Amino acid sequence: MFSRINSFEEYQIEYKKSIETPEAFWAEKAEAFTWKKKWDKVLEWNFDEPNVKWFSGGKLNITENCLDRHLATRANQTAIIWEPNNPNEAVRKLTYKELHAEVCKFANVLKNNGATKGDRICIYMPMVPELAIAVLACARIGAIHSVVFGGFSFKSLSDRIHDADCNIVITADGGFRGAKDIQLKAVVDEALQTCPSVKKVVVLNRTNTNVQMINGRDVWWHEEMAKLSSDKAFCEAEEMDAEDMLFILYTSGSTGKPKGVVHTTAGYMVYVDYTFRNVFQYDSSPLGGEADVYWCTADVGWITGHSYLVYGPLLAGATTLMFEGIPTYPDAGRFWQVIDKHQVNIFYTAPTAIRSLEAAGLEFVAPYKLDSLKILGSVGEPINEEAWMWYHKNIGKEKCPIVDTWWQTETGGIMISPLAGITKTKPSYATLPLPGIQPVLLDENGKELLGNNVEGRLCMKFPWPSIIRTTYKNHDRCKEAYFSTFKGYYFTGDGCKRDEEGYYKITGRVDDVIKVSGHLLGTAEIENAINQHPDLVESAVVGFPHDIKGWGIYAYVICRHERKDTENFKKEIMATVTKFMGAIAKPDKIQIVSGLPKTRSGKIMRRILRKVAEGDLNNLGDTSTLLDPAVVEEIKKGALTDPIVA
Repeated sequence: MFSRINSFEEYQIEYKKSIETPEAFWAEKAEAFTWKKKWDKVLEWNFDEPNVKWFSGGKLNITENCLDRHLATRANQTAIIWEPNNPNEAVRKLTYKELHAEVCKFANVLKNNGATKGDRICIYMPMVPELAIAVLACARIGAIHSVVFGGFSFKSLSDRIHDADCNIVITADGGFRGAKDIQLKAVVDEALQTCPSVKKVVVLNRTNTNVQMINGRDVWWHEEMAKLSSDKAFCEAEEMDAEDMLFILYTSGSTGKPKGVVHTTAGYMVYVDYTFRNVFQYDSSPLGGEADVYWCTADVGWITGHSYLVYGPLLAGATTLMFEGIPTYPDAGRFWQVIDKHQVNIFYTAPTAIRSLEAAGLEFVAPYKLDSLKILGSVGEPINEEAWMWYHKNIGKEKCPIVDTWWQTETGGIMISPLAGITKTKPSYATLPLPGIQPVLLDENGKELLGNNVEGRLCMKFPWPSIIRTTYKNHDRCKEAYFSTFKGYYFTGDGCKRDEEGYYKITGRVDDVIKVSGHLLGTAEIENAINQHPDLVESAVVGFPHDIKGWGIYAYVICRHERKDTENFKKEIMATVTKFMGAIAKPDKIQIVSGLPKTRSGKIMRRILRKVAEGDLNNLGDTSTLLDPAVVEEIKKGALTDPIVA
C-alpha cells in the first residue's frame, strides 16, 4: 500500500525513520510496486568513486508500474489530458487503458524499426501525447530515451545525438508554440548530416508541413502504427535490472560539451512516485470518482517534465495535463483559462512564468474563477517573495498552499519542499528536506556548519534513490562536478541559508555569490530586495571587478513602465535595497533592459551577464540555445551607453 504523510507529526516520524534506518525505509516504499524479481540488497554506495546502487538484483519494468498495474482498477480513468496550443483545436484525453494500448503499439513500431534493449533513442518532439507515448515505449522495450527540448538548434541536437550514439530519432514534421510554427523535421535533417549512427527517423504528422522524407531512413508514425494488426498490439514489458539506465538527459550545453545526466530504473521510480504523492498530497486511492487534475507546465524536454509530468503522476495513477502552448498565447490569460476549462486542482509552474504573467496585469486573471485550485507549486529557481505573494493572493486566492520545490536534473526528484497543507510555508523558502534527504551546509573549507542561523554551501551526505549515477560515457566528469569539491559529499553547487526554524532558503549558485568588501552576498537575495521596487518586473545581479570593493554589484532590471527619470529611479532602487537588505547590497551599476538572456527552461544565463558587466563583449560564447538570442545584442549595446552608475 502506498503511504502518504497526513500531518506534520507524521512527517517528523517518517523523516526520523528515513535517517535512522534508510534501507528499511526505502524497502518499505519499494514493496508497493510490481517487481519481476525482488532485490537482493537495498543500497550499496560510496561518494568517493562515486558509486551508488539501489535495489541491486531487482528486476522490473517501470511501464508496468505506470500502466499495467492500474488497468484492474482505473482502466477508464483519464491518464493524460492534452490541451493544444490553439484553444480552438480539440482537446484529447487518453484513459489508462488507451495509453497502455498506444504505448504497447508504438513499442512494437520501434522494434519493427530495429530498436533493441540498451539502444539510445533521441526524442525531439512537440508537447503532444505522442511525446509521452514515445518516452514510455522506449522504457517498455528497454531502450534508453534521450529527450531533447523541441526548441534546441540543430547543433545542440546533433551534439546530444552524437554523445549518446543514438540509432533512432523520433520527431514530428513540426510543432506549434504560440504564434510560431517550429520546423522540427528540418532541424533533424540538418542535425543528421553529421550523425551517421542514426539509421531510422520516425516522424509524427502534427502540422501537415511538407517535409523531405529520406527513403530507407524516414518513416511516418501513423503508417507504421497502421501496419500492426490487433494481435500485434500488445508488447511484453522487457525485464530490466534495477540499475539499468532508464534515460539520459542533457544539461544545457551553453559552454563546452553537453553533459548527459544518467538516471536508472528502480530508484528513480520509487523516489519520483513517493515525492509526487507527498509534496502535492496527491491521493489516487478513491476509485469510481474523478481523480484530481494535476498540471505541470514544464516541457518533457526538461527533468521536471520527466519526473512530474510523465513518470511521477502515472506511477501514482493520477490524471496529468499536458499543454502544447505558452502562457501568453493567445493572450496572457491562457494559463488561467486552461485551469478553469479543465478544473485543474494542482498547478505546478516556474517563477519565470509567474513573474511574466504578473507583469501582464490582473486584467488577464480577472475573467477566471480559479476555484478548482487546491495546491500551487513552483519549480526551476528560487521564487522571490514578491512573486510568491502575487501567486498566493491572485491565483491561489489565499487558500492554496504553495510548494516551493528545490531540486535539480541530477537529483531526479524534489529534495527540499513543503508538503502541501502540512508544512508551514514561508515566502522564498524551500522549507524542509523530504524524508530520506540529508542536507548539510559546509563552509568554503568543507567544515560542516551545525545548528540554525547558518549559511554555507548546500551538500548531501547520504544518497537517495534517484541520485545521478553517472554522466554518460564520462564518469570522471560526474565525479569532478558533484563529488570532488567536498570529499564524501554530493555538492549541489548552491548556496543556502538555514534559519532559526531550520528552514532552508536557496541563495543561488555558489558562483553567483559576490564578495563585496569582504562580505559574501547571494545574487538571489539581492535580486529579491531589488524586486521589491513596485516598478520592477524582474532583475538579475552579477559581480564585476571593482577598484575599491574588490567586486561590485551590476544589476540588470526590467521595468513595468518606461522610466525616463533615471536619476530618481536609481535612488529609489538604492533605497529599496537598503530597506530590504542593507546598504552593503546596493548596486554599483544599474542597466534597464527589456529582457534577460534565458535558456528555454527559464534559467538566466549569468555567464553572459558577467561578461557584459566586465566589459568582455567579444567573448560571450554560444547564445544559440537562448530563448531569445537577440536580447544579448540589446544588453551589449546598452552596456556601452545606458548603465546608471551609482
